Amino acid sequence: MTGSGFDASERVLVIGLGRSGRASCRVLRARGATVYAVDDKSRDELSDAIEEIAGTGAQFVAADALEPFLDQLTLAVLSPGIPLNSALVRRVQAARVPVYSEIEVAYRICAAPIVAVTGTKGKTTTTALIGTMLRSAGRTTWVGGNIGNALIEQTAQARPQDWVVAEVSSFQLESIRSFKPKIATILNISPDHLDRYHSMDEYAEAKFRIFANQGPGDTFVGNFDDPVVGALAWTEGGADRIPTRALWYARAPHLATALYLRQGRITYAPPTGDPRPIDIMPVDEIPLLGQHNVDNVMAAVLVGLAAGITPDVLRSAVRDFSPLPHRLERIAEIDGVEYVDDSKATNPSSVAAALSAFERPVVLIAGGKSKRTDFREICAAVTAHVRAVVLIGEAAEDLASALGDLTALRAGSMEEAVHTARSLAHPGDAVLLSPGCASFDMFESAEARGEAFRDAVLRSPVGAR
Repeated sequence: MTGSGFDASERVLVIGLGRSGRASCRVLRARGATVYAVDDKSRDELSDAIEEIAGTGAQFVAADALEPFLDQLTLAVLSPGIPLNSALVRRVQAARVPVYSEIEVAYRICAAPIVAVTGTKGKTTTTALIGTMLRSAGRTTWVGGNIGNALIEQTAQARPQDWVVAEVSSFQLESIRSFKPKIATILNISPDHLDRYHSMDEYAEAKFRIFANQGPGDTFVGNFDDPVVGALAWTEGGADRIPTRALWYARAPHLATALYLRQGRITYAPPTGDPRPIDIMPVDEIPLLGQHNVDNVMAAVLVGLAAGITPDVLRSAVRDFSPLPHRLERIAEIDGVEYVDDSKATNPSSVAAALSAFERPVVLIAGGKSKRTDFREICAAVTAHVRAVVLIGEAAEDLASALGDLTALRAGSMEEAVHTARSLAHPGDAVLLSPGCASFDMFESAEARGEAFRDAVLRSPVGAR
């Protein structure tokens, strides 16, 4: 952390005018930098964003008018949705302008220690829970990144005595240089974003960048049970890749694990000092559905312990934590059928984890815009838990092919999907929206998709089957 730089001496190009791009404009202008912004979209599509950044003193430059500005720039800030290999970024790099990710700039202006969380699934829940734990311990805490608040706006406000908790994606980690969290954790790595990465290895390497700059005094927290993350602990040479202290958690005790489950309780084995195990809490006090959320809680607890939070505070924070919107969020029970919104499940492994949380038959609503992942990953979970599937979006046919003989009906809208699922569900069942795909074919975001599901459920009249 530095807490300085990116001031009036800089002439900055912000690439991409999504949420984090607009936030970068606001923060860098407030620090005195001259700021330009560019986006591949047309002025008409960007009219609101252009008006917003103009209010800060930043200047929009159309992509086809960028060249005259390039030799004036000292650096560029890349929004997470823009690939490093995009034509626009390549033009900037060709002009020898250094390109930084938004989280890199956020780190460099940050005066507080940062906890960084990544993984294929569970990032937002774990990030929010860690923030709750730190606040419960009396620490002023700023939470940002993929969780919904641009990280750069959180770090710009943080003082040295505060803490920052950052949910970071593989996209954001691609272009870091010195980003060095005090505590970093990788929850899991499973197939996702293969429309952006050429292979799982490339995707995993982007995630591994979270600990690349750590050193003495920092901590890495890893999931020993995850085949990709855990391999860093139990394969030859894997541990050598982690340049700092590593703490591991698992569902069963191992020689390497500092946190594990024993007789239904989360248990801590201190890696230094008194080695006697410390009881943290019983699993049945966790107010979140599914074994995957037990894993998320263990990650958060181990991060909390690494940050010096006492076990009693951690236990209380977990017990009082509420599920986040669109993540196995219970919407209603109508005619004995439970309706659950898991719209944030945008890859097959998240769907499989969600289904395993249910002990009742499920009518699954799935589909959307494919990220070129293998839908066969959900087949075992579907076979074990699902009565029928209602398919939506561009990926409907691919999903139907992967699911084989299971009853799979198509729906052209969320309203139709909920109506169809309702007709298929029996009292005692659950209707689960867990798409396993991106939302952008039918909705502007996963949140919008979840809200459409909620609205359709709550409009359903009682007794209409």
